[in-house]
Amino acid sequence: MRLRYGENFASATQAIRYGETVTLESATVTFHPAGHVLGSAQIAVEAGGLRIVASGDYKNVPDPTCAPFELVPCDVFITEATFALPVFRHGDPDGEIAKLLRSVELFPDRAHLVGAYSLGKAQRVIALIRKSGCDRPIYLHGAMESITRYYESRGIALGELRLVRGADKAALAGTITICPPSALNELWARRFPDPVNAFASGWMRVRARARQQGVALPLVISDHADWDGLTATIAATGAGEIWVTHGQEDALVHWCGTRGLKARPLDIVGYGEEDEAGEQGAGEASE
Repeated sequence: MRLRYGENFASATQAIRYGETVTLESATVTFHPAGHVLGSAQIAVEAGGLRIVASGDYKNVPDPTCAPFELVPCDVFITEATFALPVFRHGDPDGEIAKLLRSVELFPDRAHLVGAYSLGKAQRVIALIRKSGCDRPIYLHGAMESITRYYESRGIALGELRLVRGADKAALAGTITICPPSALNELWARRFPDPVNAFASGWMRVRARARQQGVALPLVISDHADWDGLTATIAATGAGEIWVTHGQEDALVHWCGTRGLKARPLDIVGYGEEDEAGEQGAGEASE
């Protein structure tokens, strides 16, 4: 089955809040928090006694930078499948941040560069660092500034943030800088004293990916549900039919079949094409 992503909803979604219901002919449409990034939403469409929920990207673990995922019971659940393989179990993000801070303590003369997707992931990493009790200034690549300041304008407390631009190289020793993943291997990184490259991503569960990308400190922090999150959410919705898109569809379809659920992959044209490449390359604007 093929649908085209992003069509027909742009004008209808501009001013919709979570929990608000919009009527479109004989159907009602409601947005619910997806827990992915600030403002992300699931869409519930109900007509003729049938409710279909499209999850979009989601995660069902706490995130201080966005509204938590809301479970919406439904008849048909359209789920993402970015990390829909049993190998992807993301674990405790606080533990990953603790690894980062231990490395900073062990190497006080080195700068730590954390590659992170500029929308949502970067701000979540900063918030997790603050949650750990670290109140030192955190530096930002210029490509991170606008969206991070927007998060702050929405009431997300991120502590003292400074731009790398203009900072003295020696003064960057012992600091943490958040940057686009692509910047880790660019000339831009040479302004830092003996940098330690870290990368915050669910893909870092696979160590071979970290080695291939020259990442010394992989941080398994994802803004998508892992295998356990996906399967638990599917079961909890009570849906009898599952449509799977945006990732490892086959494994999740198989899992659903073993639970007696009707499931099939759903090809949404234009959705997810930038998935992994987008996470690794987003925010490439230079300072």
